[in-house]
Amino acid sequence: MSVLTPTANLTALGVPLDTSPEKFGDLRDSSALAFDGEALRARMEEDGYLFLPGLLNREEVLDARLKIAQHLRAEGHLMPGTPDLDCIAHSNSKITFLHEVGSWCPELMKVLYDGPMMAFYERFLDSPVRHFDNTWFRAIAPGPGTPPHTDAVYMNRGTHKLFTSWTPIGDVSLETGGLMVLENSHRHQKLRENYSTKDVDAFCENRVGAGYTGMGGGGNIREMGWLSNQPFKLREALGGRWLTAEFRAGDLLMFSIFTVHASLDNQSNCIRLSSDSRYQSAHEPIDERWIGPNPIAHGPAGKRAMIC
Repeated sequence: MSVLTPTANLTALGVPLDTSPEKFGDLRDSSALAFDGEALRARMEEDGYLFLPGLLNREEVLDARLKIAQHLRAEGHLMPGTPDLDCIAHSNSKITFLHEVGSWCPELMKVLYDGPMMAFYERFLDSPVRHFDNTWFRAIAPGPGTPPHTDAVYMNRGTHKLFTSWTPIGDVSLETGGLMVLENSHRHQKLRENYSTKDVDAFCENRVGAGYTGMGGGGNIREMGWLSNQPFKLREALGGRWLTAEFRAGDLLMFSIFTVHASLDNQSNCIRLSSDSRYQSAHEPIDERWIGPNPIAHGPAGKRAMIC
């Protein structure tokens, strides 16, 4: 795999990133370990993530991309006269999420919950696998990326041996704004003992009242659950490097719920397509917010009152 050659103007949340080698670098390629469960588990313990270029079927990923692009076209998000697969954004598009994608895109469901993906998780977990019924799908128009966070604060009511697949649905250049993880952040004890133990759906009823249903805030955690809105300063505080790659359709990046991650800004003219899906052993407890035909998610039914 080629070494990253970042441009000088890569940004995260509108602020230029320092891309010097001691602060920014390549994800480690673990594809040589893809069929060795024990080695994969050891690498996950070491790195907090696994980057597996080419693990998935590229043609199946591109089939899903085409179906989603056609949906975006019908909704007016793509520039007229451009190829669907290029996903060139209409100048008026501000899209960030595609909800309920699982109900109309079986091609994506095949990529995420069948074939190479599920076979990989069975090896990695050495167990029958259960995935969340909720699929998070991002269709990111040109603009700011996602602030730094860990997944723990959104889904830590079940097992902590829960893993996220970030799957690019198409090729994703640095300028299109792919995911980046903060090196060694999964080992940061203070984060694990404080921020990552919090729950965005817990609220301080003595401060905001029993009717409070917002996500985060209320004295429990930052609104929306973000760890920071300044990726460059967070890296300075926690150490390590921001790690990323030039992603291709068929690549998989997966990580633990304690790994800090964020995304680069989308500085291209395309809508960036990617999915977040979650997997765990079928024998472990599961977070009730994300299962069933209509997961309660971060809605009112998922809220928990606490005294702060």
